[in-house]
Amino acid sequence: MKQLYSCFLKERLALIPALLFILVSSRVNAQTESDALMIPKNYLCVDAMYSYSSWDHYWEGTFKRNNLNLGTVSTNMYGLMLNYGITNNLNIIAGAPYVTTHASAGTLAGMKGVQDLTATIKWRALTFRSGNNRISAFAIGSGVLPLTNYVSDFLPMSIGLHARSVMLRGMIDYQFKHFFVTGSGMYNLRDNITIDRDAYYTTTMVYSNQVDMPNVRSFNARLGYRSSAFIAEAMIENNTTLGGFDIRKNDMPFPSNKMNATAAGVNFKYSLKSGFEFMVGGSRVLAGRNVGQSNMIHGGVNYLFSLKGKNNKQSQSKPQQKS
Repeated sequence: MKQLYSCFLKERLALIPALLFILVSSRVNAQTESDALMIPKNYLCVDAMYSYSSWDHYWEGTFKRNNLNLGTVSTNMYGLMLNYGITNNLNIIAGAPYVTTHASAGTLAGMKGVQDLTATIKWRALTFRSGNNRISAFAIGSGVLPLTNYVSDFLPMSIGLHARSVMLRGMIDYQFKHFFVTGSGMYNLRDNITIDRDAYYTTTMVYSNQVDMPNVRSFNARLGYRSSAFIAEAMIENNTTLGGFDIRKNDMPFPSNKMNATAAGVNFKYSLKSGFEFMVGGSRVLAGRNVGQSNMIHGGVNYLFSLKGKNNKQSQSKPQQKS
């Protein structure tokens, strides 16, 4: 069996979207750290991406409703990511999105700006092969740092939560010939955020401009077909906020609300021998709590090339290694 290397396969399954009421696009990294794709040593992948999400119904606590003062809330995300192969089994990934939000009704003005920088170290810790079967285990660590002083306390129009965080993920991938199944779990430790008011109400009155952000637990599963030229997969993900509180009746959401979501989607990627890769996909939030029932579509273009030029022993067009 050949060991497959590749660039990003976008998973716009609401990694950050599910954590934000507005379901804005992802912590750009979130899409790559939960797949089993790697790029080889001394290769660089440049990824340009776009996603669009919208919702007109949301869960106020567990009660699903619409809001005529909002209409349809939409989010556009334009992102750039870089993925570099330190070794065949160790990649570093970094990226940041530019995000815009808009409501089709009412008086709430949309917001726009650069969101957060996400940096990830992705390690394929071990691989076991037997015939056409391969099992790989991964350990992934990510850090998130807001890049601008955007306003987080204006949901659902905010472009993000402005929370510094550290994410730790473990992942197992099983592949038989070209068919695979991947499962992973993540824990997201989030720092406090600062808001532009000195008092606010959660379940009690708080006299501070500091908001204690609850941590988040996430599970992701995917299955599909994977070859050096084509990948097709179906995915499901669940995000659970470990704390927080529900949106009060007819109130605006708050950054430390409990924000749970289960989303499902599909992704497709086609790779050319020249090093270009084209991706498209979509997802829908199936169930949630204090989040919008978002539909999302995304697309992107990758370019994968060797930093060693023609002297690299591996082929630039199909970077792969025999088992």
